[in-house]
Amino acid sequence: MKISGLGGRLYRGESSLNIIGGKRKWYSLSLAFIILAGFALGFKGVELSIEFKGGSSFTVTAPSGTIAQAENAVRSAGYLGETRAQTIGEDKIRIQTGVIEQSQSNLIQDSLARSFGVTVESIDTQNVGPSWGEEISRKALQGLVAFLIIVMIYLALAFEPKMAIAAIVALIHDVFITVGIYAAVGFEVSPSTVIGFLTILGYSLYDTVVVFDKVRENTRFITATGKYTYSQAANLAVNQTIVRSLNTSLIALLPVAAILFVGAGLLGAGTLKDLSLALFIGLIAGTYSSIFIASPVLAQLREREPAIKALNQRVMARGGAPLAQGQRVQRKRDKRKKR
Repeated sequence: MKISGLGGRLYRGESSLNIIGGKRKWYSLSLAFIILAGFALGFKGVELSIEFKGGSSFTVTAPSGTIAQAENAVRSAGYLGETRAQTIGEDKIRIQTGVIEQSQSNLIQDSLARSFGVTVESIDTQNVGPSWGEEISRKALQGLVAFLIIVMIYLALAFEPKMAIAAIVALIHDVFITVGIYAAVGFEVSPSTVIGFLTILGYSLYDTVVVFDKVRENTRFITATGKYTYSQAANLAVNQTIVRSLNTSLIALLPVAAILFVGAGLLGAGTLKDLSLALFIGLIAGTYSSIFIASPVLAQLREREPAIKALNQRVMARGGAPLAQGQRVQRKRDKRKKR
């Protein structure tokens, strides 16, 4: 079955997926992921990079070196605090510690140089104070809050307030699940991760706006015509845009998957994994939420309005909910065949 052919039938209403009507299933699935993300955040927490919490980082180029060797070198320098060591690529090892004095940093550099047989000058050292880390954390949070506020204002002005509420619900859904997965796999949240979060929020918003624009087109004169309920018209709009959303997301996921699995996994480019994981999970969550969360939430909010309730009553008074457009088309074809 060709996707393009399916998309055409969905757009014309010849086939239909009951997305709005199956909202309980989508809500249950999202709730399961949110609960798992909550457990991950509660038990493991989020591992912040030194840019946020402060600390020192030492990167040593040693093709034959090991993580255990690096940890022993740090302990032999007299530092007994928390140490995090990881390999970067095929020939580098990065060691992170908590906030330390400059004298302690010099001792660790000397110990690493002796252990790996390199010069002190070849060790890449980064020291971040706690106050600077707090400033970065505060700016990241301010950027996220400002983004959400701007999104709500834009959607409220360009569309309607209830669409803004539904879009924000979908965005929070995406962020919480992505952060929960970060906590589960133990990846560090770095400045590049924050950039990835803002990127996926923008993508999720774009996908949601595409769906909402079609919903607005289908429901513009719905109370005047009285042919469909709001949920039925919204469901048709989702069906008309679902293939486009899936195709766009698939194309976007291919290069991100290459960065994550090839660049960070096979080639060992550790600096790419924070950004690529946020983008990979966020793209999937954003596509899902724009179709299966934002649209059903919007339909629920609109169904509470008096005008929409009156519309539903008029539709039911004519003998029940109208047939889906696809069913009408099929019935017309059956009548033609009988003739």
